[in-house]
Amino acid sequence: MGLVLAGCDRQNAAAPQGDVANAAAPVAGNETAEDYPTGVLDRSHAGTRAPDEAFAGPDGQPVRLADFRGHPLLVNMWATWCGPCVIELPSLDALAGQTHPNGLKVIAVSQDTGGHDQVTGFLASHNVRNLAAYQDNQMQAMTSLHLDTLPTTILYDAEGREVWRMTGRAEWDSERVANLLREADAR
Repeated sequence: MGLVLAGCDRQNAAAPQGDVANAAAPVAGNETAEDYPTGVLDRSHAGTRAPDEAFAGPDGQPVRLADFRGHPLLVNMWATWCGPCVIELPSLDALAGQTHPNGLKVIAVSQDTGGHDQVTGFLASHNVRNLAAYQDNQMQAMTSLHLDTLPTTILYDAEGREVWRMTGRAEWDSERVANLLREADAR
């Protein structure tokens, strides 16, 4: 039950959640971080290799998580229609803009089924400057990761092995998260 409260369920054609055609305003103006509990940490997949499913990179070309090997990688699965995703976006963007001693890369992979312009427009309208528009509009990566809640964020070590995943929003500028991110170095 806690996972449902911490995030948004997977969007599908049978039961769409939010108006993806008009994703510029998916969150009620009065929603705040206090409306959504912080994420739930899960280490049950630790050591599992990143899946090989492709998703679209910022240039529209196929990208795989393996393309980022050699550096720790934080992968945030999100959508424009997901309230907790939108609320955590500024702190995730700030984290992506930092230089990390271990070379940590931060990417956010949109699960929106609309086109690339929808995601880039949304990011621009929310002053996101450090996160590029990656997109998994067929939800293949999300499916291969066995995810059904957004946001879900996964930390991989430099070898592409999962360290942990967090379901629900996080405060990416918190000391708790800084300590969790250091775990990618301990492997």
